[in-house]
Amino acid sequence: MLAKELLEVLCCPKCKGDLSYAPAKNTLTCTKCGRVYQVKQDIPIMLVDDDDNRR
Repeated sequence: MLAKELLEVLCCPKCKGDLSYAPAKNTLTCTKCGRVYQVKQDIPIMLVDDDDNRR
């Protein structure tokens, strides 16, 4: 379970949108772009692939 204080300061690293936490699924979902980030052992894994810039 992520701390409330942490959830208040986290934002999507891709678009800076707000995140919605689903503790049953262990995910954070961006309310703006829809990106889903996994939470493993109470650590948000918020890495953004740089595929958009590899052309």
